[in-house]
Amino acid sequence: MKKLLIIGYVWPEPQTTGAGVRMMQLINLFLKNDFEITFVSTAEKSIYSEDLNTLGVVENKIKLNDSSFDTFLEEVNPDLVLFDRFYTEEQFGWRVSEVFPKAARILDTEDLHFLRNARQNSLTQEKEIYFLESDMAKREIASMYRSDISLIISEEEVELLKNRFKIDSSILHYLPFLLENNSKVIENLPSFEERNHFIFLGNYKHPPNADAVLELKNTIWPLLSKQLPEAELHCYGAYASEHLKQLHKPAERFFFHGWIEDANAKIANAKVMLAPLRFGAGLKGKLLQGMQCGTPSITNSLGAEGIAGTLPWGGYIEDYTKGFVEKATQLYKDKSMWETCRQNGFYILEQRFSPANFEESFFAKINSVSQIIETHRQNNFIGSLLAHHSLQSTKYLSKWIEEKNRTLK
Repeated sequence: MKKLLIIGYVWPEPQTTGAGVRMMQLINLFLKNDFEITFVSTAEKSIYSEDLNTLGVVENKIKLNDSSFDTFLEEVNPDLVLFDRFYTEEQFGWRVSEVFPKAARILDTEDLHFLRNARQNSLTQEKEIYFLESDMAKREIASMYRSDISLIISEEEVELLKNRFKIDSSILHYLPFLLENNSKVIENLPSFEERNHFIFLGNYKHPPNADAVLELKNTIWPLLSKQLPEAELHCYGAYASEHLKQLHKPAERFFFHGWIEDANAKIANAKVMLAPLRFGAGLKGKLLQGMQCGTPSITNSLGAEGIAGTLPWGGYIEDYTKGFVEKATQLYKDKSMWETCRQNGFYILEQRFSPANFEESFFAKINSVSQIIETHRQNNFIGSLLAHHSLQSTKYLSKWIEEKNRTLK
């Protein structure tokens, strides 16, 4: 049985974050393929953290900038090490490389952080931000080069990395969300007549979600609510700030709720999902979750990015407020339009996110790289260059912090 070590940026929270859903999909995929898994993180658990022990996954808390991790690594003796986002690769990749150089190193990017950051800056600063020049872009891409395989969740991001940044496809692997279409669940979903109101769902620690709620409250809902005087908009999610909680205005039919344990039940009883996402990256889990629940959505080009490919959207894609409100109104009232969009969503899930379409190629990639790990790394000269001791600033910063902490004890 092969051993996998996952170094988590945080402990997975599948009921609050898309990143948590993604991590649990990866864990279940490796478990299905008979891997023995150890999951570690420097972060503290929250009330929403998944109990991985119930799945047979070993959990451990680790220290940052501490050589005790080296000893721990020897005890785990992993065949593969998966880094949850580039931050953990920066912190622990050099240690893995020194202690277990033959272990294949996989980076799960989640989404391209530098792309999301650049889009946010372009929005808030009202000017073009060239993400090629950003420090975050250099850090994240350097992390990809130091890794043997980088998992990319969106086809759009694969193309960006290959075409604009000229990253060789041999170190990239497209692996989106893995979602099953359950025919029995679909048959029992509420009908058009049984549903009411609009819904938005998000983890509000994630800036694009907080921004989207403000866009809904200040720009879209004042117009949409006039078109549909009986409809309500319900916003759900964890980690809301006090400022966002104050958006709760029942008199305006705008309801801001907190976290809910069964988000699918709320989504499945809503008629339409709204998602005006003005910045972000990767795949928007809320829109895929809406499709699973048979709930059509109105979003924009950025929200839909990487999801449907050439297939018709499970709702409508509108980049301007007027069109967004018009389509939301039509979709809410027109049963035939609604049912067509709902079926489009199911078809997208079946064609583009079924685990059966990705599982075999994913493990074939891992096995191929693992069998020729030295040759694979030799062919990745830039990765070797970035791993060279003279360029390992994160390594020496970590050693300096560790020594400083030791002298202060």
